[in-house]
Amino acid sequence: MRARPRSSELAAMQAGNRVHYMDNLRALAMLAGVVFHAALAYSPLMHPVWPAADAGNARIVDAFAWFLHMFRMPLFFAVAGYFAALLVARRGMAGLFRNRGVRVLLPLVLFAPLVLAGMGRLTERAALSAAHPSPALAWIRAYIAQHGAMPSMPGWAHLWFLFYLLLFTLMVWIASTLELGRIGRRIAAMPAVAMLAGLPVLLAPALALTGTPWPAPEFFVPALWALAFFGVYFAFGYQLFHHEALLARLQPLSALLPIGAIAAYALLFRLTDGFAATHASTAQHMLHALLEACAGLWMTLWCLLAAQRWLDTRNAAMRWLADGSYWVYIVHLPLLLAIQYRLLDLPMHWAAKFAISVSATALLSFASYQLLVRRSVLGRLLNGRQSGRRSRAVAMHGS
Repeated sequence: MRARPRSSELAAMQAGNRVHYMDNLRALAMLAGVVFHAALAYSPLMHPVWPAADAGNARIVDAFAWFLHMFRMPLFFAVAGYFAALLVARRGMAGLFRNRGVRVLLPLVLFAPLVLAGMGRLTERAALSAAHPSPALAWIRAYIAQHGAMPSMPGWAHLWFLFYLLLFTLMVWIASTLELGRIGRRIAAMPAVAMLAGLPVLLAPALALTGTPWPAPEFFVPALWALAFFGVYFAFGYQLFHHEALLARLQPLSALLPIGAIAAYALLFRLTDGFAATHASTAQHMLHALLEACAGLWMTLWCLLAAQRWLDTRNAAMRWLADGSYWVYIVHLPLLLAIQYRLLDLPMHWAAKFAISVSATALLSFASYQLLVRRSVLGRLLNGRQSGRRSRAVAMHGS
């Protein structure tokens, strides 16, 4: 994976400044996770299994939430690959490993047990106290009554992405050692149309190994489909750093990308009856996987192009959001569950509960960042050393 970095990134490396559009895009991708997780409580598809599922729900929530789901994590891993390449260019492979050890491994080790324990305790209390429990809470209540304890639910929860970032860091070293970068360079050199048509074909077999829409690979054992699927996005982002012309070649097609993505998603939503269809032939499942790959890839590329055009600027508000987004993502799900469990028994429209849960979770998460984290040891752990008004090194935390 050795190639010359593009001139703008080289300047950023030398100056130690942020690459603003990538930094801002990473923050927006993480904050989109708050909206997505809040929407799950009002999703008909998730109603049988999501513990905070509300009696009020609507199919439009599924149409919105799962479209967001198609590209928010692929986009995050593409940005993460970009920053991994930047780190290798600035600090070498050893520097990449040191950074990931501090910014990814340490937060995972510190926060995963606390987050999991907190969500477990909140869920147990909700299962025992809710007057109108969700199907999942009702099942947990019956399980506790029979066994006297919560069922075991091993996994990384929403912090699974940190686990995969560590795996992809290891893969960067393996690919560099085996000089596999030439494969990525050949893909990066493909004509734009061939890339837009070929990459979904490359991604679809990985998605065909799992359900539609793809689930969060949150268990402790890595999922093969997730390694292949997110690995392609990570490798794409890595190559994006090294090939200045890649996004420029896609620019003439930028207007068509969201149209194609929405059309592919709409067809997928219709063919799967809003993802409610339980049986599909092998050919149908492959078609669903291909449509899922098209929708996710094309929206991811459009977000990269849009960010390069509109978010590549120094902005104090966006910088604050970017700094706080890592902490917000770590703590948002326990806060969200605590709020939505309390909303379960209130006679309110689902849209009002959705707005309240998103707003209150964001407010509490960012307030805790500003008051407790930003200028603390935790802040330095998550965001790196602050240096007054000077721009610090390129944001490498969690990406």
